Amino acid sequence: MGAKESSVSEKYPAKPITVIVPYAAGGSFDIIARALEKYGQKYLGQSLVVVNMPGGGATIGMNELAGAKPDGYTIGVVGVGVILQPLYGETRYHYPTALEPLVKIVSSPVLVAALADKPWENLSELVNYAKQHPGEIKVGHSGLGTAVHITGEMLAREAGITIKQVPFRGDSEVIAALLGGHVQLISVFNPASLKEHVKSGTIRILGVAEENRLTLPGFEHVPTFKEQGIDVAFNFWTGIAAPKDMPLAEKARLAAGLREMINDPEFKENMEKLGMSVQYLGPEDFGDRWIADNTKLTKIVKETGIAELIAAQKN
Repeated sequence: MGAKESSVSEKYPAKPITVIVPYAAGGSFDIIARALEKYGQKYLGQSLVVVNMPGGGATIGMNELAGAKPDGYTIGVVGVGVILQPLYGETRYHYPTALEPLVKIVSSPVLVAALADKPWENLSELVNYAKQHPGEIKVGHSGLGTAVHITGEMLAREAGITIKQVPFRGDSEVIAALLGGHVQLISVFNPASLKEHVKSGTIRILGVAEENRLTLPGFEHVPTFKEQGIDVAFNFWTGIAAPKDMPLAEKARLAAGLREMINDPEFKENMEKLGMSVQYLGPEDFGDRWIADNTKLTKIVKETGIAELIAAQKN
């Protein structure tokens, strides 16, 4: 029996592997999937076929992934939404347990920024201003319940200030609202989206919600929240998951191939150009992170009242 299982796994993968992206083409998940797609033949001997399944706040694609046969031929790009979505309402599957983490690929830092002509140059000065002008500060971000929204709520709670959260439909709208003076602060994922504005001196980044400063070129000078006395540090990951109960031999082969792709110098360079920091974790370490973040985010969503806010929007 053991020999038969071994011969089956040696043939894996014997056909192309579908990679579900639960968002439309052009976003960061799609960019990561299509960057990996180039390395399928090289490291797995089969093509990766990217399939976009947008809609339902990513639940359409995640349902398809969770309901797929666990044979190693359907995987998907996931972020912390796998943890957050079940916290915001009933979902067809409980994604944290219906899916199996394979590899963490990148971490996305959350940056808080303001117009450079504002009377604050760092988070400490912003906090003092917000305390003296209660209710005046509005922060723009890319959607209710997203990681950037959560970071804004954590900042306000930890600093003891009131800031109004204003959701938009993506970073481009968020930045336009800041430039137009409709919000005074923004919370965004992608350093690359701010690069030109920072370079021209229009926008100033006040802090990054990471344990350590960024190593991305042009952003090394940005202080962390913690350096400025605000105990908030949480980076948001993007990785690859599979339906639960994938055979161990196939899982090991797939994870090994993905590790080679993610650690390919060209792939790393491409991600860094897009403002994403490659921070690989294998199945075991990524699984530990998945569990720890599930605990942490469940607590944060409850304490900040975000779940109630989203429920009220649905009714």
